[in-house]
Amino acid sequence: QVQLVESGGGLVQAGGSLRLSCVVSGRTISDLNMAWFRQAPGKEYEFLSAINWSASTYYADSVKGRFMISRDSAKNLGYLQMNSLKPEDTAVYYCAVDPSNFGRQTYGYNYWGQGTQVTVSS
Repeated sequence: QVQLVESGGGLVQAGGSLRLSCVVSGRTISDLNMAWFRQAPGKEYEFLSAINWSASTYYADSVKGRFMISRDSAKNLGYLQMNSLKPEDTAVYYCAVDPSNFGRQTYGYNYWGQGTQVTVSS
């Protein structure tokens, strides 16, 4: 059974940085496609970034140039480095993985973490 646990969220001032981590258990991360999503209060899930099994990366326009996705296969960890944070980045952030599906849609990923809150103050 694949399980994910996110960490690294918190309160940060606008312009600051945070690095989110997603520890994966039950499967080797390099065999998985991983994505990060977020959900702000009252809004739909928003795709942020994805990395596939071959380490190709993709970003939403809203975070391109500010966020960077990566993974550490030795630690079975995924990361989302977030720089130049804005108040509109405030949301619960989720990592998600799937061994075969990949893309920008939430329904493509069968395994999800519990989420970590990111709050950016102005």
